[in-house]
This record gives sequence, structure tokens and C-alpha cells, in this order.
Amino acid sequence: MGISLVGWIHTLGSLPAIPLAAYMLVRHGRIVPGSGAGRAYFWFMLLGILTVYPIAHQPVSLAVATIALAMLLLGYGISKWSAAGRFGKYIETASLSISVFLLMVPTVSESLRRLPVGNPLATDLKDPLLLAVQGLLLLALMIGIPLQMRALYRQGAATRNRDD
Repeated sequence: MGISLVGWIHTLGSLPAIPLAAYMLVRHGRIVPGSGAGRAYFWFMLLGILTVYPIAHQPVSLAVATIALAMLLLGYGISKWSAAGRFGKYIETASLSISVFLLMVPTVSESLRRLPVGNPLATDLKDPLLLAVQGLLLLALMIGIPLQMRALYRQGAATRNRDD
């Protein structure tokens, strides 16, 4: 497969972020920065993002990594900023959901174009299978974020009603 040492560090370092994100999305409906899984997600994502820079072959890879880094830092940073208040939870949730999306798009692209070895499922970036899977990821993001916002709103409303 011709992967460099940094490529292996990138791949093996960022892989744990996928099940961690899946676990939190299923269990909590969002990435939870303060949880053990959330802290691990941050470090694995950070390792994956930072190791893109020395191995990226296309400018789009650098752009995706930079946006993912911004979303990751925004999501985790705002979770620590008490002045953001209740609104900060919405920014945190949307930012970290976008970070998951930006993790999955290149993961799917690389996996479908490399596996199985010698006979990959997708031949290039315009392959219909690859475009369909990427479209499904985008659809999941477009449906998922509003659902997350609605859940956060309902949680806030329930909390406000209990306090009254």
C-alpha cells in the first residue's frame, strides 16, 4: 500500500477517533468533551489532524485538516468557556459534529480507494460508490445537527421548567 511511517502514525493514531465518536453519538447524541471518551476523541483527532500536514498531497487535504482543527478547537474551547453559557453548548455540538464529518469523509475516501488491496472498491475520487457514500455522510450531517440542536433545546427547556 506504500504508506510512510508518518502515514501509519496518522492512520493508526486517528482510527480510534471513529469508534469513540460513534459511541458518543449513539450514547449521548453528541460528542461530550468532558467525558473520558470525549477527551480521548480530542487527542486521537488532534494526532490525526496534525499528521495530515506532512503527508498531504493535495491542497484540499490541507484545507480539510485546517477546518477540522478549527472545529475541534472551537468545540473543545467553547466547552471550557463559561461566558458562552447555554448558547456555547450549541456551538460545541455543531463544531464537534462537523469534526466527525471531516474525519469520516477522508476515511471513507481512502478506505474505498485502497481496500481491498489490489482491487479497491472505488477507482478514483469521482467513483459513483465513493460519491454516494460521501453524499450519505453529508446528509447525515445535515439531518444530524438540527436533531442535536432540537435535543439540546428540549433538554434546556426541561431544565428551565424544573427550575420554575
